[in-house]
Amino acid sequence: MHVVPGLKVLYFGTPVVLVGTRNEDGTANLAPISSAWWLGQYAMLGLGDVARTTANLLREGECVLSLPSPALADAVDRLALTTGSPDVPEKKARQGYRYEPEKFAAAHLTEQPAELVRAPRVAECPIQLECRVVASHPFGGPGMHATAFQVEVLRTHVEEGLVIPGTHHVDPDGWDPLIMKFCEFYGGGHRLRPSRLADGWEMPHQRPGGERTTQNRRA
Repeated sequence: MHVVPGLKVLYFGTPVVLVGTRNEDGTANLAPISSAWWLGQYAMLGLGDVARTTANLLREGECVLSLPSPALADAVDRLALTTGSPDVPEKKARQGYRYEPEKFAAAHLTEQPAELVRAPRVAECPIQLECRVVASHPFGGPGMHATAFQVEVLRTHVEEGLVIPGTHHVDPDGWDPLIMKFCEFYGGGHRLRPSRLADGWEMPHQRPGGERTTQNRRA
């Protein structure tokens, strides 16, 4: 039997992507997203219009998409509820977001130069995609102001052990992406931990011991 619960969130499970960009002053910015998908040599990225990454993509026209493994769930979660914008929007402040100018340091990750773009790679990520923006489109409806970015993958960097020998293909058995599913991290088909976003977005999530709870945060 189906029910009609009026779902508030539709994140049924997508790979986590760390988007590396350059700020206007040349410093590095790093943002975790899970609104991304690929077709051929192109990807579509969905980002809120108040995000520092959105401004950087529109201005710089390039980025690096670094794909973390499940081993990096803690590092990714350190970036949750942070923003590279000094002026934290009121809605984000209520959710618990704070300004963090040093994203790599905050996540305990290593900035690595790219080869074809100025945007930074994440050294710890097994797969890194250097990209240029080819189009941007307004996206969303009432109460949601976002931009969908079409990016072209210019160069891929993949850990050698993930490539099927003698081919140009990633071994699907060897590559295990970190998945975000309803504000919970999954890897290898198993739940790893809730994201800090679960509290900020008032999502019910399971605590250690099996208790499922919802916390309300107010700034």
